[in-house]
Amino acid sequence: MDNDVSAGSTTSTVGRLALGITLLAFGLGTTRVIDGVTTADAVSLAHYLGGVALFLAGLFALRDRDTVTGTAFCALGALWFTWAVTAGGQMSDNAAGLFLLLFALVALSLTLGAAGGVLDQGTYGLLFVSLLLLAVARFAGSDSLGKAGGWFAVAAGVVAWYAATATLAKWPTALPRRAAGRGVTAAG
Repeated sequence: MDNDVSAGSTTSTVGRLALGITLLAFGLGTTRVIDGVTTADAVSLAHYLGGVALFLAGLFALRDRDTVTGTAFCALGALWFTWAVTAGGQMSDNAAGLFLLLFALVALSLTLGAAGGVLDQGTYGLLFVSLLLLAVARFAGSDSLGKAGGWFAVAAGVVAWYAATATLAKWPTALPRRAAGRGVTAAG
């Protein structure tokens, strides 16, 4: 196996695609950068692709004894499913902020435990920042923080999409490393 290309399993590739597309739709809707597209437009996609499909990918990963990926996809599937079925319902800003904050903590745990390399850590890390900003935005009633959280969700979606596509296309997924002892030397 080439050290620069992650082999990845079919399950993790499908899960990364589902997560990437869901994050892109949710993030772009939150930023409102596309005229007429809002977060509410991502509800169906989040429900079925981000919720159901991602949760199922997590169950398949757990069946394959990939506990890190399985845990990540099941937890994130639960996040998207719960968000989709409660979207548009009557919930206080504080309750919504708490929901986002709790899932930000889940994303932080996934970041710290990511075994898939820098792309998985990047995806979960960006998702953590996104959820944290969105939670603070709900607590503070700040649209600008909410939009910033949306942009972090878009970035997380791009990284997840790239990780899946790189696995399929056999593109590089690891950062190049310098050989030991080969650094900048002091002039002297």
